[in-house]
Amino acid sequence: MYKLAGICLLAAALHAQSSEGIAFFEKNIRPLLAANCYGCHSSQIAKPMSGLLLDSKAGMLRGGGSGSPAIVPGKPDESLLIAAVRGSGNLKMPPGKKLQPAEIDNLVEWIKMGAPDPRTEGATVAATPYDWDKARHHWAFQPVQDPHPPEAGSPEWNRTAIDRFIKASLDEKGLTPLPRAARLSLIRRATFDLTGLPPSPEEIDAFLKDSAPQAFEKVVDRLLASQQYGERWGRHWLDVVRYADTAGDNADFPVPAMYRYRNWVIAAFNSDKPYDQFLREQIAGDILASAARDKEDWQQKIIATGYLANARRFGSRAAEFHLTIDDTIDNLGKGMLGLAVGCARCHDHKFDPIPTADYYALYGIFKSTNYVHAGTEIYPHTYGFAALNPDDAGKLKEIETELSGLDNRIEDIKANRIKFATPEEARKAQQENQDRLRKAAAQYPYLPKAYAVSEGKPVDARVMVRGEPQTLGPQVPRGFLTILGGQKLPPEEKGSGRLELAQWITDPANPLTARVMANRVWLWHFGQGIVATPDDFGARGEPPTHPELLDFLAKRFVESGWSVKKLHRLIMLSRAYQMASGDNRQNALKDSRNACLWKFNPRRLDAEEFRDSLLLLSGNLDPGPGGEHPFPPEMSWRFTQHQPFLGADDHYATNRRSVYLMQQRIRRQPFLDLFDGPDPNAETGVRPRTTTALQALYAMNDPFFHAQADALAVRVAIQSGTDAERLRYAFRLIYGRSPAPDELRESRQYLDEARHTFEGTALADYQRIRQAWASLMRVMLGSNEFLTLD
Repeated sequence: MYKLAGICLLAAALHAQSSEGIAFFEKNIRPLLAANCYGCHSSQIAKPMSGLLLDSKAGMLRGGGSGSPAIVPGKPDESLLIAAVRGSGNLKMPPGKKLQPAEIDNLVEWIKMGAPDPRTEGATVAATPYDWDKARHHWAFQPVQDPHPPEAGSPEWNRTAIDRFIKASLDEKGLTPLPRAARLSLIRRATFDLTGLPPSPEEIDAFLKDSAPQAFEKVVDRLLASQQYGERWGRHWLDVVRYADTAGDNADFPVPAMYRYRNWVIAAFNSDKPYDQFLREQIAGDILASAARDKEDWQQKIIATGYLANARRFGSRAAEFHLTIDDTIDNLGKGMLGLAVGCARCHDHKFDPIPTADYYALYGIFKSTNYVHAGTEIYPHTYGFAALNPDDAGKLKEIETELSGLDNRIEDIKANRIKFATPEEARKAQQENQDRLRKAAAQYPYLPKAYAVSEGKPVDARVMVRGEPQTLGPQVPRGFLTILGGQKLPPEEKGSGRLELAQWITDPANPLTARVMANRVWLWHFGQGIVATPDDFGARGEPPTHPELLDFLAKRFVESGWSVKKLHRLIMLSRAYQMASGDNRQNALKDSRNACLWKFNPRRLDAEEFRDSLLLLSGNLDPGPGGEHPFPPEMSWRFTQHQPFLGADDHYATNRRSVYLMQQRIRRQPFLDLFDGPDPNAETGVRPRTTTALQALYAMNDPFFHAQADALAVRVAIQSGTDAERLRYAFRLIYGRSPAPDELRESRQYLDEARHTFEGTALADYQRIRQAWASLMRVMLGSNEFLTLD
């Protein structure tokens, strides 16, 4: 008898190794287990239920907490797995549903075959792959230090701490710094840096004549106090948060109220709102609004959460909403913490100490948040906007609810989820819905409202195994990243956890937040960061070129009350910032990237600076703040993925600053796209710098460029005096300086030849003169000197 049993087991084992057995497993068993079991019993999740792993042969043979194997090869009736799927005992699996009879039969047949299984992975309970003590030694996770700057031998490099750090690095590498920049270059550099606009001839003259030691300091203070400062530096932040005026779904519905968040950002920079408060209001402004000083403060805090509401939408149904939360986490991680947290959605981060459980600890916070509905192809009516007048909230919610209910009913009828006795009855129901829809739309109140978020039903998220929302693993309590403290929400917390998250991120003990922003400010001034990868301070990012300087800046940033304006002054009053651009062959051989900052890097004007300067010089710039865009009436929206919203450029054209241009997600603004503007679909830490033929052809052919050059020609030509005097005025406007004698001679020769070109045409004399001057203005506005900052 024992011999017979041994022969049977040997036969089963041999069958298990046959190619037919493996093929049966791959076709019928592996997909079944992956779809129904891996969500709770996989080595890919932090805490498999009962310690049972079903994603490997060893795991199934070992079993879970009961001490018994899940399968006994050759003996399905003795296998706990079969009892569980049959529901014949206390254990019934999978939870909440039952396998099809054919699926159970396949499992039984597979075990009878000896359970052939080629899998070798996942033999033990998954544990975090990180050595946390080692992970904390990475420079970015170390506490911010307060290093003492070394003394510099040169008096001019010994005046500020920044310069002492820079000079020490230069000396170590044997590099010779270039001299100070010329005063004209310096005021042009500072004015563009802080306002995105060129200095006026009067501002240049005043600075050049001011011989006081504090002359440049006064320029910096004047620029920081201007309205244009917030428009320039607000745009930098809008790059980080991938600002757009549309939702990003497959029909790209407009968001008319989004402009309020854009203007909130601009005002926050102008008022020098402390950066920690700036972040807290964007993450949890609606919660903080309960302690607002007054109605305006309450409104502004609600509007601030447009940061979260601005997360991109995908598809047309709620099934894609997990991607919106993923976009939120990805942007928050890169933008505020300099970490690619989104990489942990499907698996533990391969390079940084961010386990999947940490991702879902954050995911639960945003899953507990109500995101506003901007409209989609299937559900075109908006829902969940925040009324900015508390008295309007009830009426707004009432009509939004009715419109949303009608959208749902119409969709149910289209999908045949509502049955009708006759076609006539179905037709009447559809007509009734349309009538109710028109009536509700006619009553829809166009009240002040914000694209904002609000508190939802608190819930801890379950891990989505391999990032698939249909395959759920264990639940993860809401909390923060383990490497940054791993705080969890207290059990008594009844809210989403966004307020706590905002506090964890802005805690001065958090080593990343201040470092990341200090590095961004440095980058936006110098064109390169102390950390060259501003969105990635992790293992795959670049290490800091001047780690002690970065910590010094971060420490001073926090000590100043998180004042961005004070950080500007600290940087711009340094000798390093005021250095000349240029070249030094010996330096270039040792440091071709200028990582040690032996010179100031020249840079081309970015897209907004170029466009705004054209408008300013032509006299066409409208300096007023931008408001709502002229979108079609909301009740008329019927955009689809085949006929999405596409904003025509002429309809949304404006002579206001470029930060106020309508920016769409599925169709980028052509001018900004051509000159390397930000991508409104993703966080833009560093803009690309391209040089293409299309950019040169733009200056030759574009109607907008020609119109500004023509207006500038009129502005120059109406100046009294000779052509030489007009040319001097044009050079001062465009370049900030007077022309050299040979430039004056060549410009006059160009005008003469241009006038001669138009002879014999139907143009009147004054028109030929105007065309000649406009042609010269196009040449000057398209020149490297105008487009490049030294």
